[in-house]
This record gives sequence, structure tokens and C-alpha cells, in this order.
Amino acid sequence: MSISAFIFDLDGVIVDTAKYHYLAWRKLANELGFEFTKEQNEQFKGVSRKRCLEILLDIGGITATQNQFDRWMIEKNEDYLEYIEKMDESEILPDVPKVLDFLKERNIPIALGSASKNARPILEKVHLLSYFDAIVDGNDVTKAKPDPEVFLIAARKLKTAPEKCLVFEDAVAGIQAANNANMLSVGIGHPDILSEAKYNFKDFSEMSIEFLTDLIAD
Repeated sequence: MSISAFIFDLDGVIVDTAKYHYLAWRKLANELGFEFTKEQNEQFKGVSRKRCLEILLDIGGITATQNQFDRWMIEKNEDYLEYIEKMDESEILPDVPKVLDFLKERNIPIALGSASKNARPILEKVHLLSYFDAIVDGNDVTKAKPDPEVFLIAARKLKTAPEKCLVFEDAVAGIQAANNANMLSVGIGHPDILSEAKYNFKDFSEMSIEFLTDLIAD
């Protein structure tokens, strides 16, 4: 079946904001008196901010009141926003514009499906917002990936049946969400980690235009 709409995750697919999330979480961990490593940060990929903080507190062996929990969520986000304030086009991952241009020239609907609550400002910073016909972010969903909610909402906004949508994802939970939505999943990252994806590419520079053309014309 031919693909007639494309859905992109944000972090790790379009831009690498994961490093800024890590720095903000590490800063909070240090303030709470413990170290937070890059290896531990792998658990945070594709996960909501609330769940990330729960995992962080587990790592540090810290219990929090609801007030403390809410305050630390806000504090982490404010630190993260300070980092992304400085973002520009240089933050776009390899060949993302090539793929977006290819789809736009053919009038193929494009959506963003991300757990990030800062998706719009990030896309504005890197001047890619105009490519997207629909944005579904952490403000629009109640269930985190691997629940397919974010991608099903995106398909609905693009007026496209889920089975005719393709999802680009860099996280295991995101690939599972795409598969759960009955969409074609394409992993961007290490194939061993993203083994549940239908197709895998290290990044978009590995993906040929012929690959996209075949999917659309199939």
C-alpha cells in the first residue's frame, strides 16, 4: 500500500535536543545531590517529562512531596528552555531539509508527533515550522508512547488513514507507538536498538530519495 502522509518525531529525528534535556536533568540531579550519567539518560528517550522525573528520583533514591515534584518539573523545563533559546538552523540533523523539501514539493502531508511540549518554539528557532501541516505535541496528548495516541491524532489532523502513514522515530517507545498505530515505522538511529522498526537508517543522509519515491508510488 502506498504511503500518503509522513509523521516525524522531533528530538533525535529533526534536531538533537536530547543533549539539552540531559544537561537540564543532570543539573537538577546535581542540585539534589547525586550524579546522572549519559547511560542513565538513555531511559528518558521518548518519555514524558513527568515520567522522566519519576525515573530520576528513583535513580537518586529521593522521595518528593507533590509540591517539590511540581517545582522540580518547572525548574528542569526552565533550564531546558534557556538552552533551546540559543538554537538555530545549525542544530538540524543531517539531510532533514532534503526529505522535507522532497515531500513538500509533492504536496504530501507532513505532521509532527512528539512528546515535547516545546515543539513549536523549537521548530520556529530552526525555521522549519512552515513545513508542517499539523503539529501534535505533549500539550495535545494524555498517553505517552508506546501508546499510539500522538500518531493517531496526527493522522486524523492530516485526514489520512493510519495504515497510509509513515513515522520517523529514534526511540524504541516511538517505534512501538507507530507499530501500535498500524503505521509504517522507520527507525532513525542504531538498528540494533530500533530492531522493531520496519526500516532502519543511521540518519537521513543514509536514506535515498528513491526509497521515498518507491513508498509513495508503491
